[in-house]
Amino acid sequence: MNDDGGRFGAETRPAVLAFDVGGTDMKAGIVLPSGRIIGLQRLPTPKHPEGTGGAVIQKIAELAADFRERYANFPFSAAGLIVPGLVDEVTGTGILSANLGWKDFPFAARAQAALGLPVAFGHDVGAAGEAEFRFGAARGTADAVVLVIGTGIAGAVFSDGRRLTGGGYAGELGHAPVPDPDRPGSTTILEAVGSAGAVAARYTAATGRSVAGGAQQVLALASAGDPDAGRVWNEAIDALAFSIVHCVSILGSQTIVIGGGLSQAGEALLGPLRTRVEELLTIHRRPLIVPATLGQNAGLIGSALKARELLDTIESDIEAL
Repeated sequence: MNDDGGRFGAETRPAVLAFDVGGTDMKAGIVLPSGRIIGLQRLPTPKHPEGTGGAVIQKIAELAADFRERYANFPFSAAGLIVPGLVDEVTGTGILSANLGWKDFPFAARAQAALGLPVAFGHDVGAAGEAEFRFGAARGTADAVVLVIGTGIAGAVFSDGRRLTGGGYAGELGHAPVPDPDRPGSTTILEAVGSAGAVAARYTAATGRSVAGGAQQVLALASAGDPDAGRVWNEAIDALAFSIVHCVSILGSQTIVIGGGLSQAGEALLGPLRTRVEELLTIHRRPLIVPATLGQNAGLIGSALKARELLDTIESDIEAL
């Protein structure tokens, strides 16, 4: 049970059900208007060779039934569902998830039918970014990028106080071109150099030595003077800075929030990243580069926010009749 006091409004308003589906695991819970999470569950994301989208719907229906039975004192009136990959939030469709194997899957419609509730649907990193933008590290700024760096990289982009969706394609910073350190004069994608997964993989490719501790182990080796680890780590920082500078140049981003597994490196990442961004910028205003503050539940909070906004819209429409 988590208390995030006062985030959503008066405790007398209805609760919402929130689901955050990730590539590896998923989270679920009842979220009260205060932001308090009841019955938080973490479990592996269900996968099925013939339809992972359907398996996800089946699992959230099971979880909802369990929540209704075990937490009868906390009835919920809407649900939020967020998933990875390319999504169309307007139509409620999972456009594509290469890792989880769905294409053009009607998540919102299927979830609403399975749960018997209004369902707000969205992108996992977009929703986590919305939570950081409204209540976390980017609170109070109008222009921000929330960059989640883990096995892969994804982002949520905010301009003039609102999140850009681009029909589901905005924020795919992991696929932005960056200089390829292995092929001078060529480009690769940011995810292939700057992600936690890439740091570990590139070190192993360079040395033939596996790193069970992943990017954190590479950082430790770099700090101990390993030249290959130092090179791989610095190249990751260069690639991240390259993409951040483009965001600042094009969008005028004031705040860059760094989340995900790689952010656990703290100032060992953020300090050199700030320095490199400063070196690359010219006339632009200098952004704040800060760690995310909401932790692992940011996506679940964002999912609940979407459900709350849907509920508010429904209530407003009823009042207007």
